[in-house]
Amino acid sequence: MKDAEHIGRRRFLGYVVAAPTLVTAAELGLAQAADARQPQDITDIVDLNDLMTVAALPTSGLISVEVNRDGTVSFALPRAEVGQGITTSTAMLIAEELAVPVDRVRVTLADARPELLFNQLTGGSNTTIATYIPIRVAAAIARRRLLDAAATVLGSPVADLTLVAGVVTDRAGLGVHIGALAGKAASTRTERVPVTLTPRENFTVIGRPHNRIDALAAVTGAKKFAMDLDIPGAKPTMVCRPPTINGKVGSVANLAEVRAMPGVTDVVVISTGVAVRAETFGQCIDGVRALRVSWRPGTAEGKSDESVLRELERAELPLGLPSPAPSVEARFTFYFRGNSALEPNCAIADVRADRAEIWSALKSPIVAKQSIAARLGLPPDRVTVHVTEGGGSFGRKLFFDAALEAAEVSKKVGKPVKLMWHRADDSRQGRTHPMAISRVRAAYLGGTVLSYHQRHTSVATDLGHGLGEVITAMAARLPVGDIGFSETFFQLSQTMSYNFGLTSRLLAESDKGFNTGSMRNVYSPDVTCARELIVDQLAVRMGSDPYRFRHHFLRDDRSRAVIDTVARAGGWGRAMPVGTAQGIAFHAEYKAVSAALVEIDCRPQTVDRPIRDGVTGPRVTKVVFGVDVGLVVNPRGLEAQLMGCICDGIALALTSSLHLRAGHFLEASWDNYFYTRQWNIPLDLQIILMPSTSENPGGAGELGVAASMAAVACAYGRATGTMPTRFPINHGTLSFEPKPTVPPVPQSPTDGRANAD
Repeated sequence: MKDAEHIGRRRFLGYVVAAPTLVTAAELGLAQAADARQPQDITDIVDLNDLMTVAALPTSGLISVEVNRDGTVSFALPRAEVGQGITTSTAMLIAEELAVPVDRVRVTLADARPELLFNQLTGGSNTTIATYIPIRVAAAIARRRLLDAAATVLGSPVADLTLVAGVVTDRAGLGVHIGALAGKAASTRTERVPVTLTPRENFTVIGRPHNRIDALAAVTGAKKFAMDLDIPGAKPTMVCRPPTINGKVGSVANLAEVRAMPGVTDVVVISTGVAVRAETFGQCIDGVRALRVSWRPGTAEGKSDESVLRELERAELPLGLPSPAPSVEARFTFYFRGNSALEPNCAIADVRADRAEIWSALKSPIVAKQSIAARLGLPPDRVTVHVTEGGGSFGRKLFFDAALEAAEVSKKVGKPVKLMWHRADDSRQGRTHPMAISRVRAAYLGGTVLSYHQRHTSVATDLGHGLGEVITAMAARLPVGDIGFSETFFQLSQTMSYNFGLTSRLLAESDKGFNTGSMRNVYSPDVTCARELIVDQLAVRMGSDPYRFRHHFLRDDRSRAVIDTVARAGGWGRAMPVGTAQGIAFHAEYKAVSAALVEIDCRPQTVDRPIRDGVTGPRVTKVVFGVDVGLVVNPRGLEAQLMGCICDGIALALTSSLHLRAGHFLEASWDNYFYTRQWNIPLDLQIILMPSTSENPGGAGELGVAASMAAVACAYGRATGTMPTRFPINHGTLSFEPKPTVPPVPQSPTDGRANAD
């Protein structure tokens, strides 16, 4: 009976699509969440990934796999590849079900397709979860059709045929290449067909380490990003931006003068500044610096870290009356942080009177297409949006401000443009992780934690890139009531993993004057860091070891297994010198569980431990990270993702933030935005992928950030004897001389003093 049920779970319906060559797609119904635990938290019933997956299901049949006459297989992925490796994992899924070599699978990125609705949004570590079954079903249908066609060609029953490495062979050894069958297996009408997926025990591709399919192109420079595209007539373009966040152009004193500069072809005022189009980007920069602009105030005029912190404290929701039992309570502050993607924000636009064409790395291309059409006054079907591969995102490319700007400039000048932001633009005018405070109170008695309450208060997170629309559209199906999409996002992405009695978590937001975004792992790094620091304090108060305390209070065996594994592998509890310590932390999200063990050196700098990059402070010397994400498609890709997450976690805990003064951020590039440097990446870094019997994968693109940040913070607290409450820990010391705004503008004496602080 169990075997029959197991096979039944692998049976699906799909389509053979009418086409000259073989094209297939999946037909899927609503997924059923299956969690054996007694629900104690809203995320035990439905979480953010469930929401996004269900929203994508109705249009899964519009995503198709095509077998070509040359024996290659094509698939247009309706997600954005920004370095996370999803084109590789997608190719592996197709190769598994179609029995073709991975290098014969051609994965491209789909143009914006409004008919896909919520199936073309990249975020929330949802790509592999949402596309795992649809892609495999489409490929499995193609395999079945190819075998049927080969049976006719070879005159053998399907049962006597094998499909290996793209060749169908009968028992006599006669073979036919799938390219020769592509036309014969095609259909003149769309047909609905059943299919059975390959059982996990027969996998030969999924679960095996695989190098990225784009690795060689990336390291040789052959990989094409937006700025590498040769679009006829598209010339470099940059924008002179205001000195304060979201300021507006008042007047420009020397437009004609700048237009006459060498190489400059056009200078126009746009909604976000003054655009300069030239023969080279260097000439664009010269033009931008030469402009004399009078600016109107921005949306954060006069604000600073201190003033925003006061606003957040006023907006904080009450924790309620304190318990008569002993308790631990603290408030944690998390400053603004930048997304810090490697590729500058950029886009190409060719706008004509009756149409427009856009090229950019976009994670929400449908919303981008609609917004660009509205900005240009064109019908959406007259705007074509091409999704290019991106060089990093961390949530940044959910927004399409560069594409909007490029379209606006191209319309005004009547010529194609290749628009790129200056690195300082993204630090000062780009999307940031909102500043936040998190207040926590936990009451305990004897060996029991009676209650845990957390109030997270944040500068408003902008979810207008598509995630908000998904939440709004699906709200009626959610057991959360009418609480708004930011609160819904918060509740569905946060999980209470410990048996802590009566628990509550609430989000409050304040101030929409900043350009914020869903930075990698969104609310979780801050929320989890605050929680895990309180967990350490509870362990101390209740006379327990931090690791054993977590093991005891974690809610399930899967969670306990991952924290046990990192504690054992990392040598938890070993003797260490004064000023150094271990920290351990746990985080669950994206259908996955994770734990990190960190060792940190907080001793004063010496010859052996010098000050680096002008930054004083601790150094992480060891990380052991364990994760159970369910079924792993590409272990090598997962390990790479987690390495990046660990780097982010170290940076968020120790070094990287934006300082707000007089309505603008002081950081202007990576020489003073202190993302984790090579010297602070531990040589001793171990990633452990836990074995799992799950039939389905979880998400991992963001998973490792929260546990890593929290473990670093906990290690710092144990090494110094003082629990940190402000992050990053070095934010209070400005260790660089702020660069002036570009172009420089007159400032009041008060502004000047603020910039020099």
